[in-house]
Amino acid sequence: MKAINAIRMGGVEVLPLVEGGKGVSVSNGWSSGNWAASGGVGTFSAVNADIHDAEGRAIPEVYHGHTRRERHEELIDFAIRGGIYQARQAHELAGGQGRIHANILWEMAGAERVITGVLEGARGLIHGLTCGAGMPYRLSDIAARFSVHYYPIISSARAFNALWRRAYSKAAEWLGGVVYEDPWRAGGHNGLSNSEDPSRPEDPYPRVLALRKLMRSFGLGETPIIMAGGVWWLEEWQDWIDNPELGPVAFQFGTRALLTQESPISDAWKKKLLTLKEGDVFLNHFSPTGFYSSAVNNAFIQELRERNERQVAYTTEPVGEHVAEYGVGPRRRIVYFTPPDLARVREWVVEGFSEAMRTPDNTLIFVTPEKAREIVADQVACMGCLSQCRFSNWSEHPPEYSNGKKADPRSFCIQKTLQSIAHDGEDPRSVEHNLMFSGHNGFRFATDPFYSNGFIPTVKQLIERILTGR
Repeated sequence: MKAINAIRMGGVEVLPLVEGGKGVSVSNGWSSGNWAASGGVGTFSAVNADIHDAEGRAIPEVYHGHTRRERHEELIDFAIRGGIYQARQAHELAGGQGRIHANILWEMAGAERVITGVLEGARGLIHGLTCGAGMPYRLSDIAARFSVHYYPIISSARAFNALWRRAYSKAAEWLGGVVYEDPWRAGGHNGLSNSEDPSRPEDPYPRVLALRKLMRSFGLGETPIIMAGGVWWLEEWQDWIDNPELGPVAFQFGTRALLTQESPISDAWKKKLLTLKEGDVFLNHFSPTGFYSSAVNNAFIQELRERNERQVAYTTEPVGEHVAEYGVGPRRRIVYFTPPDLARVREWVVEGFSEAMRTPDNTLIFVTPEKAREIVADQVACMGCLSQCRFSNWSEHPPEYSNGKKADPRSFCIQKTLQSIAHDGEDPRSVEHNLMFSGHNGFRFATDPFYSNGFIPTVKQLIERILTGR
């Protein structure tokens, strides 16, 4: 195994080991501060980050607004105050070692307002911004305004080319690195394009090499590329280390960083990770963002799969083969199915899936009355956590604050489930009935001897282990 040497990133020498940012409350000031203290780059999530009380418990976010717009403003305020809190904690724990980055999603609610507010309230404490889930053209402007480096998360050279030509070339001096996040292997939201097959993973080396060639054409030959998604043992990546063809490369650890003593996820979540088998992480298209995402195929995902499978197309008048009448809703409004679809619907109703819910695509899904009430309640309680949401039809853009489509019951409230799994850790059912993001290598916890007998390392122990090649 080649030696792992420090590289220059964000103006300083650091270990080329980066903590993945991860979403709501899954990487925080405690985890990122300890990662930086070990000489690497710690990354806390600035996506609706928590504020803790004097006993270290997360203070619940309680919304008082009567409208989505009012709750949206409350959420922005929570997010800014939480991000500042986590930045201060990370800075204190790092003790001047490594680097501290804040991770945001460009498609989250008020992304520019949130990160601007966090940077204003935590001046000098954050060294870099990582940002993905969209095309964050304005990221470079924000970073330059506060003199911090920025690290766009992309999944192809094509995406970086667009970002560079439109915006980043104007703030090149603050580009600290480019995160290549493999869209088939990374956890959370993935950057698969319409031209890429989600069922056919591609070798990351040619894709990263293409990115490096493009970067060199822009004079960015020494700007680090951070490989994210599918990284477990560095001995499996030693051909990438000190490779003159690729130039300076760092490695991001998202999934492995979940299973440390400083990781804020619940004990139930940690125990679940130790039991995963190959294939348990599912690349799905249910997210209200519209992006693909990778999550553990638990009861939550299985219910979404089944919900989407109980779906039929309908017409409001007899057309073609759509001639079989069916009454929908309390008023039994007539729609038309094909005869085979009508037979399927009758079977679902017998099984208890008697409530028909309209989708934006002229289809109906069939769910239980209890699930229908839950879906409607979640849609009504929307606080606008995304820039736009297909589940609730929210959009943060005036004047309508709507994406112009019907709310889509095939998706789910992502804010509700991510808050629930992050904060309901005492309930072991939380890991089965909530969205549990993970990279596709999550099954390796069960086979890696480092985690034998349920061993959970500290961040320091994990980084020491990684530096051995494993």
